[in-house]
Order: sequence, then structure tokens, then C-alpha cells
Amino acid sequence: MEYKKSERLNNLSYAIRGPIFDKAQALEAAGHNIINLNIGNPAPFGFDIPDEIVEDMILNIRNAQGYCHHLGIFPARKAIMHYTQQIGIQDVRIEDIFIGNGVSELIVMCMQALINPGDEILIPSPDYPLWTTAVGLSGGKAVHYVCDEAADWNPDVADMASKITSKTKAIVLINPNNPTGAVYEKDVLEQIVKLAREKNLMVFSDEIYDKILFDGNKHVPIASLSDEVFFMTFGGLSKNYRATGFRGGWVIASGAKEKAKSYLEGINLLASMRLCANVPTQYAIQTALGGYQSIDDLVASEGRLRKQRDLIHYRLTDIPGITCVKPKGSLYVFPKIDMKKFNFGTDEQFTLDLLTDQKILVVPGSGFNAFDKDHFRIVFLPNTETLNKAVNGITELLDEKRVNIPAAAI
Repeated sequence: MEYKKSERLNNLSYAIRGPIFDKAQALEAAGHNIINLNIGNPAPFGFDIPDEIVEDMILNIRNAQGYCHHLGIFPARKAIMHYTQQIGIQDVRIEDIFIGNGVSELIVMCMQALINPGDEILIPSPDYPLWTTAVGLSGGKAVHYVCDEAADWNPDVADMASKITSKTKAIVLINPNNPTGAVYEKDVLEQIVKLAREKNLMVFSDEIYDKILFDGNKHVPIASLSDEVFFMTFGGLSKNYRATGFRGGWVIASGAKEKAKSYLEGINLLASMRLCANVPTQYAIQTALGGYQSIDDLVASEGRLRKQRDLIHYRLTDIPGITCVKPKGSLYVFPKIDMKKFNFGTDEQFTLDLLTDQKILVVPGSGFNAFDKDHFRIVFLPNTETLNKAVNGITELLDEKRVNIPAAAI
């Protein structure tokens, strides 16, 4: 007898660690050096967690030996509650905050608590693929709405509205956005709030990059714009504080909570079933949110992240056949390939050729459920020397694959 995976998994994927990633692992095992630009993991690139966060976690390690409250320790949830007051999310209480093993765990929990078979969730295209996978894993259907590249990747609210049906339960936002680097405009967010209110939809807002902002751009938490819509807002330590391995995330319930009593009971049940989130990391949350925000230095005009973003954007857009909206936030660029000018056919083929020929690992745009198969995502965490080397390799591959257009056709 063959033991097979659940049929629920047959049409689900996670391209950031998918088949192309597996091939990169095999190449590394065979002795090749791979330039890994596929995942937003700051530590390997020299971005350390602030010392005071590590120190506080170590000092409290003996207090973290046992289970804690299933929603999280009080000081951490209190600090998150104070943070909501700073960013304008109103009327959040301690019991409205759920701490998890990273935002990833909380996304899956929130979908499992909500979705009945056949329910539909509106998700951006392109998206962070865990959202689409979590919906499918929970028995629902992900319906992707357009984020408009010509409008700095802001959501197309008209397209979003056109895809609402009687089965639609919620709208998902990712702001600042992974993979595009967009920071959504306030008037667009207000239109989405209006739509959610009119259609009686929940809003899930993934705001894990809310402090990684460039060029003076401001992040507006959508939950700060209304108390008539029910919001679940996600945040954590992974990106702003470079603590991806700590797995410390949270989700905040706000707005029309009276409409969501049953749903929140479901989240409570799921949180209880895993007993608690990892406790040592929770002792870092109060220090992180209340301490010096070193991310501000990294995104400032002379900061390392800002310089690396500027470099990768300049180098990529200097390549004939490549265009790219300059990221306003997050850790990624999402360039577009003019496929008519190259012998690739799809973004997946480009990505595979780049890995095979140049030993550079990126993620194809189709892995983020992009409608057009002509984008790819690059993480700009490596230093400028590595980024320059990577772009040199991309340029070399593109020159090799460039279509020779007769002069008469130009």
C-alpha cells in the first residue's frame, strides 16, 4: 500500500521553497556557490537582531520554561496594545491580541477559523503565496484581484468589487506589499473600507513590513480608518527587527468586533489547541516595540537597505527589456521582463535558466499568483557587491537569450 498525501494538497504550492529552490539545494550539495535572492531572511546577510532584544530574551529564559496563556504573555500583549494606540487603531483590548509562532501560523489559523467549504477570499495578485495556500488548505477558494502595476501596484478596487459574490467572506491586503514593494495610498484604502462595509466583509491586513518604508513614504494601517468593519491586522518581529528565526508574530482584532464573536471564539479554540506560542520569543516583544527603532537607520537616505534598494532598482532598469516599479517599502523588487525580446516563454523558464546558467536563485512572478507570467522577485538584502554580481549575471543571461530583431522591423 502506498501512503499518499491528502488530496487537499494536490493543487497547493509555495514557490519560495518549491521545485526551483530544491534544484538550487541540489546544486549547492554538488559544490556550486548559489547567490540566494529568493527569501527575505536578514540574518545570513549580516542584519542582526538588536542586542537589547536578545539580552531581554536571555534574561527571561528561565521564566519561559513552561506553557503560558494560550493568547500570549501579558507584557507582550500589553506592548502590542500600546502600539495600536500609537498607530491609530482604536479600542483594542488585551483579549483582542493573539500571539503566534510567526505570522505564518496565524494566517493559517485565521483561515481555518473562518472558512467553510466553498467560501471565497479575495487575495491580491501578486500575493504572498502563503495566503492563497492557507485558503485552499482550509477548504476555501482564493479569488485574486488585480494590483495595478501602472498605479504603483495599488489594488484595483473596481476589479476587487467585480469579484465579490455571495460566497465572499473577506478581503486580504498585504501592505507594505510582498512581492511588489508597494505602500498603498490612503484614498485606495478608504475605498476598500467602504467596499468592505457595504458588502459586510472582513478585512485581513498583513502589515509585517510596516516600518520598512523608503523616501518618506507613510504606512496607513487600514484598521485605523473605520470602526464599522471587522479587521484582523498582522505584525511581528521577523522583518522590522530582523528576527525571522524567533518566530514571533501577532494578530490584532479591531473595529466591528461585535460582528465577530463567534469567529473570535474559533480563533481562541485553535490557539488553545496548540497550547501556546513559543514563550522565549514573547519576552522580546515588549523590548522590540518600546525600544530604539534601529530599522529607521537602515531605511534612511544613507542606510544600508535604502542604498541596496536604490542600487538594485537602478541596475535592473538599466537593462534593455526590464522595467521595475521602484519599491516604496518591504525588502523586494518585482521586475518585469519584456518576453517578446527574449527566448524564455515564461517567468519560470527564466528563473530556471538563471539558476542553471548563472547560479542565481530568484522566484518567478507566477509563484506569487501574478496574472502575467513575466515578472520575478529579487530580495535586496545582500550587500552591494553581491547585488552587483547578481545583476551582472542576470544581464549576461538576458544578453544570451535576447531575440535578434531585424533592423527593418525596428
